[in-house]
Amino acid sequence: MNGVTIATVDSSTSSPDHVTGDWFSVPSLRLRDHRFTVPLDYSQGPQSSSKITVFAREVVAVGKEEQTLPYLLFLQGGPGFECRPPTESSGWIQKVCEQFRLILMDQRGTGLSTPLSVSSMSQFKSAQDLADFLKYFRADSIVKDAEFIRVRLVPNAGPWTIWGQSYGGFCAVTYLSFAPQGLTQALLTGGIPPIGQGCTADSVYRACFEQIMHQNEKYYKRYPQDIKIVQELVNYLAEREGGGVALPSGGILTPRGLQTLGLSGLGSGAGFESMHYMFERVWDPTLVPGSPKRISHYFLNAFESSISVETNPLYALLHESIYCQGSASKWSANRIRTEVEDKFDAIKTAKEGLPVLFTGEMIFPWMFDEIHALKPFKDVAHILSEKKDWPRLYDIQALNNNKVPVAAAVYYEDMYVNFKLSKETASQIAGIRLWITNEFMHSGLRDDGGKVLDHLLGMLNGKKPLF
Repeated sequence: MNGVTIATVDSSTSSPDHVTGDWFSVPSLRLRDHRFTVPLDYSQGPQSSSKITVFAREVVAVGKEEQTLPYLLFLQGGPGFECRPPTESSGWIQKVCEQFRLILMDQRGTGLSTPLSVSSMSQFKSAQDLADFLKYFRADSIVKDAEFIRVRLVPNAGPWTIWGQSYGGFCAVTYLSFAPQGLTQALLTGGIPPIGQGCTADSVYRACFEQIMHQNEKYYKRYPQDIKIVQELVNYLAEREGGGVALPSGGILTPRGLQTLGLSGLGSGAGFESMHYMFERVWDPTLVPGSPKRISHYFLNAFESSISVETNPLYALLHESIYCQGSASKWSANRIRTEVEDKFDAIKTAKEGLPVLFTGEMIFPWMFDEIHALKPFKDVAHILSEKKDWPRLYDIQALNNNKVPVAAAVYYEDMYVNFKLSKETASQIAGIRLWITNEFMHSGLRDDGGKVLDHLLGMLNGKKPLF
């Protein structure tokens, strides 16, 4: 790991850089917290003066606290999202704890790992200072954090299994590139990244716009009544003073902002239903004759709740940088959108009586004007979009020579991680086994994580056929 030497510490004790909490319980699970003090910049070595905290939660089935179990590190999707703390033994967590000691690591900058929130980032005196800080919060640093934790937590600093979901899968491929010695096996669900040099975001967004149009078509076939509802809403917003209406937080809902509902609504199980039920309640009832037409507070609040950047601004700030190696993104999604703007111009299509298309997993520069939580970071986002010297995230030669068993679920109609691009990368990872399925969308882990885990482990332990 770039010359960083990491010492081994017995996991049963605490040390200056590792503090272990007491066991506690939720139904059918036992948990304990671990806090690690790690370098902000690993290139400065263990004695770096700039430190942050990385939090990890250890989870086992009740009664297995002292059993010798293999470790499994779960890498959460994102970027910029924490692991959800378990409230009970269910779903994929229950399945994992049948045979593993589960480690839920809040990736640096999220959850309890020195969280980078709207309020905490306001401590920086300048946009450049914050941008310089944020460059240490990508997959390369996340993998080094994982290795820091592994040698302190796993007995005898042994290897562990990793499971990367979505962006966590991107991190897992970085792990395979630079620290395969720490891995027993790797599981990927909807998370095989493009690994080419430069900025691969342009190819990602071109492929994603194609899939998004397909998802829009499916949505309106299921709910054709929403075509007119959305057209009416777009026309209403466009005619308001300022081009939109105020949101409860202080931001503004515009036609192009409305289109971003596709991020949560078009790509996951039950997403279509959730979005449709929002549109059912878009207008306030007329209680007093002659009252002007108004968008309901329910809808405005539901819209804001669907925008995760309010609570996790790191997602918006770092989203395009996850595709960069030695090149700038230059607002890739916004540039690629201009290539298909004739189809995604909400105001134009609504006036022409055509279905208004929703967008997908993309961050646009105007979001830093229209979303209240992002407004303070407009200059930071621009600096990051122009940054060219991003370090590499993948080693193609190492992946070509990979010896770690890898199994990956590739979702055929994945709106977030494109199927074709995933296949291209998989061809570069020696020994990877793919489960290609249209049974699940990107949310397969949430929809039936136990089944997904069983299938992937079966591919690695011989219970599934070799084709």
